[in-house]
Amino acid sequence: MSVPRIFACSTLASLALAGSLSAQKPAPAPPTAPDQKARLDPQMREVIDAMDEAAAPPIFQLKPADARKGPTAADAVKAVLKKRGQSTAPEPVDGGTNAEKLNVGLKDNVPVRFYYPAKGDGPFPAVVYFHGGGWVLADYDVYDSSARALANASGAVVVSVNYRLAPEYRFPAAPEDAYAVYSFLATDKDGLAKKYKIDSARIAVAGESAGGNLATVVSMMAKEKGAPMPKHQLLVYPVSDYPSTQTASAKENGKMKPLVVENMPWFWNYYLPEGEGAKAEAAAKPHASPLRATAEQLKGLPPATVITAQCDVLRDEAEAYAKKLQAAGVPVAMKRFEGVTHEFFGMGAVLDKAKEAVALGGGELKKSLSGAPAMPPAGR
Repeated sequence: MSVPRIFACSTLASLALAGSLSAQKPAPAPPTAPDQKARLDPQMREVIDAMDEAAAPPIFQLKPADARKGPTAADAVKAVLKKRGQSTAPEPVDGGTNAEKLNVGLKDNVPVRFYYPAKGDGPFPAVVYFHGGGWVLADYDVYDSSARALANASGAVVVSVNYRLAPEYRFPAAPEDAYAVYSFLATDKDGLAKKYKIDSARIAVAGESAGGNLATVVSMMAKEKGAPMPKHQLLVYPVSDYPSTQTASAKENGKMKPLVVENMPWFWNYYLPEGEGAKAEAAAKPHASPLRATAEQLKGLPPATVITAQCDVLRDEAEAYAKKLQAAGVPVAMKRFEGVTHEFFGMGAVLDKAKEAVALGGGELKKSLSGAPAMPPAGR
């Protein structure tokens, strides 16, 4: 039976319109409000201005594959440098870098990049570093500036890990990768002192945001498995609790780029297992939400340096975790940096407070890796 011409035409037109609408990209995120920017350090404001000018759509309105193509905080830093007429070349590390895939006993080898602070055969102490990105975005290229700065500040080889990302690989894939790389290095399974110039007896962990979460989870896993314990844990605004939206800082800084509050449920949704029951069960585990750990689970973990940002959704949960570590007897140095946002730590090329934060974190790592006493517990 033939279709009436008028019906066929209207149907085709409707399909074409639907196709064009579905192909449209989400609208750019609104610019940061002036009253929010007024709270920022002037250098930090430059970076947020660059993010506003990039006019990217909100991450929480995108699929992961599309979000991974968007501009990053590192891109905003480069935009500021170009605007200032300064070089965008990365911070040099005297010993150079080397990327390879490590066979750490998992199904697939894990990509890592070594950053050597000095030339020579070592062996050097090491810091296993985990990048941010909500377990869904980014890699060691996006967080290259943090790894370089930490290598120079700590005098240690920084081993930056490209752990598996969600939703292709959901929890607990990222902690499994993170621990496997740490354990591989700490137990000297491949003649590390010679091959990688690393002293396997002097290894710490570090990370930013989701990577800070992984760093402290690796420390928990080492305790649980009776494995060598990291000498220190540097936790930079770590994700500490699900759902990361109910604290005062989440409400106060919910519209502050680069981490608006709506991003956190988006990250958690893709990171945790599918299905409401499985999601809730996983979210309650300390390996996902370290703040849910008991005092007994935290007792005996390595000394910690916890760095937070005043204008960050994650500020309060990170500081709550630092206090919980202290209450469990873990030596903790905690500092909140005023007038800066999430992701500030790797912005030393344009932000003085980032340099201060790296100096603090790198200095505490150096003390712990040399056997010197850690900084005594301190408030913000």
